[in-house]
Amino acid sequence: MNMDLLLVAVVVVAVLVFIASFVKILREYERAVIFRLGRSARSIFNPGGQGNGPGLVLLVPLIDKMVKVSLRTVAMDVPPQDVITRDNVSVKVNAVIYFRVVDPERAIISVEDYLYATSQIAQTTLRSALGQAELDDLLSARDKINQQLQRIIDEHTDPWGIKVTTVEVKHIDLPQDMQRAMAKQAEAERERRAKVINADGEFQAAAKLAEAAEVLTRYPVAVQLRYLQTMREIASERNTTTFFPLPMDLLTLFGGMNATKDATRSDR
Repeated sequence: MNMDLLLVAVVVVAVLVFIASFVKILREYERAVIFRLGRSARSIFNPGGQGNGPGLVLLVPLIDKMVKVSLRTVAMDVPPQDVITRDNVSVKVNAVIYFRVVDPERAIISVEDYLYATSQIAQTTLRSALGQAELDDLLSARDKINQQLQRIIDEHTDPWGIKVTTVEVKHIDLPQDMQRAMAKQAEAERERRAKVINADGEFQAAAKLAEAAEVLTRYPVAVQLRYLQTMREIASERNTTTFFPLPMDLLTLFGGMNATKDATRSDR
């Protein structure tokens, strides 16, 4: 009797486990693609082929097979790729791609492994697209290149039910000789800017001095005041040497007297 009860209990537990294996619970970000006798069985609640779920999903024992698909955004690293730019510079470029599944049924049926396929198409697109750009564009127009990569990859993955939202170029590894050449170019550019700024400052200073000379010419008294101010500054520094400024007119007068004397001597 006890053996019969034990056998019945074992059978009941086995049946319950068997039935429970065909009862699935999907999270909010998960969808299920169900194959019924090998054919896709679209849910009556999702006739557009968006998969079953979330919540409770009941499978027909021995007939249905479920493939679970996540709808969350996937961040995938694109390994470094050897790229030769349009101006014949060899660089290594890596990137990161953000994508998500928007049609679970196509992601399972249209491609064998959508993660692997997306990674491969991202690598080939990175090499081909960046090979058509120049090095200066890779370094300066990064946003434009990112948008171009996103558009191209999204066009290829759209038949798989994959939506590529963002592609970002992470790092561009330049050869050592190219890094040194760019450093010299940047240094030369800084020196050029410094010389231009210095020349501009000299030009502005000369313009201000010309304006000051014009003012002093119109007002000779201002020259005397400037002399007095200069002497006061010199005296405040406790120098042992004393300067006596002489008007330029006085020197001109002495020069004129010498010229007159020379002319008189020549007449004699």
